[in-house]
Amino acid sequence: MLRCYRCDRSYESPERARCACGEPLWFDDVSPDATIDDAGTGLARYTDFLPVDSFPGLGLGAGGTTLYRTPRLADWAGCDLALLDETTNPTGSFKDRGSAVGVAAAMERDVEAVGTVSHGNMAMSMAATAASVGLDCQVFVPADIPPERLGYIGQYDPTVVAVEGDYGELYRESIARSADRAIEFVNSDAPTRVAGQGTTAMDVVAGFDFGGPDAIVLPASSGGHASGVWRGLLDLERAGYLDSLPQLYLVQAAACDPIASAYRRDDETVTSQVAGETIAYSIANGDPPSGNRALAAVRATDGGATSVTDDEIREARDRLATHAGISAEPSAATTLAGIRRLTASGRLGPGDEVAGIVTGTGFTEPPPTDVPEPTEIDLEEFSAYLDAELS
Repeated sequence: MLRCYRCDRSYESPERARCACGEPLWFDDVSPDATIDDAGTGLARYTDFLPVDSFPGLGLGAGGTTLYRTPRLADWAGCDLALLDETTNPTGSFKDRGSAVGVAAAMERDVEAVGTVSHGNMAMSMAATAASVGLDCQVFVPADIPPERLGYIGQYDPTVVAVEGDYGELYRESIARSADRAIEFVNSDAPTRVAGQGTTAMDVVAGFDFGGPDAIVLPASSGGHASGVWRGLLDLERAGYLDSLPQLYLVQAAACDPIASAYRRDDETVTSQVAGETIAYSIANGDPPSGNRALAAVRATDGGATSVTDDEIREARDRLATHAGISAEPSAATTLAGIRRLTASGRLGPGDEVAGIVTGTGFTEPPPTDVPEPTEIDLEEFSAYLDAELS
């Protein structure tokens, strides 16, 4: 069953992505008797909490990432710090959790293709996961995408379509097609993706032997991952694995921080921004589709949202490498930069057990040289393109 976090409407259709009120939906039907399978690995530990029964192909390798402590980094961060290293997922980011569930659900419903609107880790993750099970994947990217990113995405042989026009509007147009059985869009806040990304919280809580942490800190872009973590914590609480929820703290780059700005203003909703230049390119989302839900998550858990500068991100990225041995992309390093800022402000302290989510790896090899030549369309041609390709 899908439910709206805001107005509490429920829907039976598994293909629906948005409530009539306009807010994103999530799965809300986990039984209080749900149990974690201690004999399972990866996402298979949490099958009782997910809307699919198995994870074919690359999905078998998603999740089950390592939670570990590095005292040198904890001293620098100013708290009792543990890191969940999502760089060890099959394609190097937490996106593989959501892709595993999204692709498995699409196969269970016998759709013809999966799609995503992304120009980064999610596009690569979806293309790889779909390729591992022989499912067609359509990736829609902005027309100005850097060629090296096309190389990383294109190595898995998806159909790549470069769209000229408002990228936020393209996202909304793809949601309008979410009930089309010919293609299932597994975008950043699709219910199946949010369910899969909820296992991030489950791996954290399991790593603390179900007794903590006091706070979980992660980067925020679309708000989908934050939503998933919140949903995962709620499901664990319902099933009796948690007595109370950890505080959720979200971190954004100062050049593009609509969620953090709304939090500072004490607004109820997130106002879109024009994204500025930042090294945290992957999270520079000025119009987050799940921004309101992410904002609700930090308020409901007595957490918060903060912004960090590019210089702070660079320093945090260096500390992750030299003090923890983790090669993180700048967007992932915002987590540590945010924790450092939160401890400096007194929101977190030396006695707090804090889990920081390192969401994705820094690329260590040059991209493939065989860069695909994408199909080019205008936004106005989007629906006609889908009709032609998937008819």
